[in-house]
Amino acid sequence: MKKPPPPFSCTHSPQFPELLLQTGASLAISTYQAGKVILISAIDEDQLVQLPRNFPRPMGMSVSEGRLAIALARSVVVLVRSSELGPSYPKQPGVYDSIYVPTANYFTGPVDMHDMSWGDEGLWGVNTRFSCLALIDGTYSFRPEWVPSFITKLVAEDRCHLNGLAMEDGRPRYVTALGATDSAKEWRKDKVGGGIVIDVETDEIVLEGLAMPHSPRIYQDKLFLLLSATGELVCADPETGKYDVVAKMNGFVRGMCICGDYLFVAMSRLRKTSRTFSDLPISKGSVQSGITIIYLPTGSVSAQLVYQSSCEEIYDIQMLADTRRPGIMGLDPRREPVILTPGGGFWGVKVEQEKAKQPAEEKSFQEETTEQEQEETTEQEQ
Repeated sequence: MKKPPPPFSCTHSPQFPELLLQTGASLAISTYQAGKVILISAIDEDQLVQLPRNFPRPMGMSVSEGRLAIALARSVVVLVRSSELGPSYPKQPGVYDSIYVPTANYFTGPVDMHDMSWGDEGLWGVNTRFSCLALIDGTYSFRPEWVPSFITKLVAEDRCHLNGLAMEDGRPRYVTALGATDSAKEWRKDKVGGGIVIDVETDEIVLEGLAMPHSPRIYQDKLFLLLSATGELVCADPETGKYDVVAKMNGFVRGMCICGDYLFVAMSRLRKTSRTFSDLPISKGSVQSGITIIYLPTGSVSAQLVYQSSCEEIYDIQMLADTRRPGIMGLDPRREPVILTPGGGFWGVKVEQEKAKQPAEEKSFQEETTEQEQEETTEQEQ
């Protein structure tokens, strides 16, 4: 009997490590299906290495000035890259040139955050459940800043499946949605052909009739986006409302980042049991998940990475610049204790060490809380 492949097994074309190595960067992909953020790095021109870490339902990501923001099931976590702490990671010293350390977690609640991007005003997120663009700053669960003109009420109903965000000059410029609809999940009625692109500055729908548009990106003054239902990368003209197909892939495309003349596009293998995806034009041919590298000047496929196990549905992909072998720490409370400071940081600062130094009569917060809960319970019973 043939053994199943190990978790997160993948194959790649020979050019993939070489192209990634040329960028001097690594890749980060988010897969909500597997509950992982995976870092992919090139060891040399022939070999790749990947590092999966647990995160609860990771979706959109954004990278800026050494920060990595990730939208999770009920929060947005921000990690900061440390080049000082990476090489001294206790479990694997000398392996990582840097490491991403969680420093903030904004509790948004279950808003189904999709694309995110750092801008001049802070961290922007596409709040899909409430059909708006929001700023994430810790003051509220989210701060709604823009709503499509056809949305009449800010409610948790996923009225148009707002999903993608393209930034220009530090401000939101274009968003994608699966329909210009204004009632709970009404976009599902025409999800294959009801997709739209909205100009945030003018509140106008500039493209319509699209096949599940995702991941809009502006590059060299051109608007690129993915038509997920047909597996196409397109270059759109908001002035005319038309688009040209740059490349077509054999998968549900969603998630894209740009480096030089290359576009790194994420593909998903669709679940046959999914009510959302089973009737799409690409559903029968969507048999691969992974990453496709497109050479923009010709629209040709330069390299591919394909997963054989574990990773089936990818949401986002981001380029981690200037780091060829980064590490990343998840949110597991059992992770290696670390404190990040402006001067570098410290590994192995354990709470137990500090607790042992406390006077015997002092009580921990947990002990005090437990006693208070017991007292309140007793009072209620009486």
